[in-house]
Amino acid sequence: MKPKVYLETTVVSYFTAKPSRDIITAAHQQITQEWWENRRADFDLFISELVEQEASAGDEDAVQRRLKALDGLPALQVNQAAVDLARILVNENALPEKATGDALHVAIATMNAMDYLMTWNMRHLANATIRNAITIICRAHGYEPPVICTPEELLEV
Repeated sequence: MKPKVYLETTVVSYFTAKPSRDIITAAHQQITQEWWENRRADFDLFISELVEQEASAGDEDAVQRRLKALDGLPALQVNQAAVDLARILVNENALPEKATGDALHVAIATMNAMDYLMTWNMRHLANATIRNAITIICRAHGYEPPVICTPEELLEV
């Protein structure tokens, strides 16, 4: 059985975006494209209604590229248990109030027993301090969170 990966919106955004002039962003885009081409098949990929909603916002050409890349991936449902866990993550200060969408990504992935939550969101997700707080809070409430990681961390075998 392949590991299950929840793709947070930043991954598909980096994969489909026009090359950035910012060297860090450009590197993340290149890594994402390499992962998509070389490692994607090693995992079962999932998105959510929230990813579809976020990917559908913005420039119409970019929206079309993102939605085409996501086409055919199973979309996990946002249920009350996920909403409740997201609220707990914010209320217990794992994530700030302004990051409720990020908390919901974590909660959806957790409630659906994903092995990994893949993201380029370094501010609120792929951040050592926040990852630790998310893990502690989820476990305190009886849930096992996914490993939050970047495509780079799942690039090598």
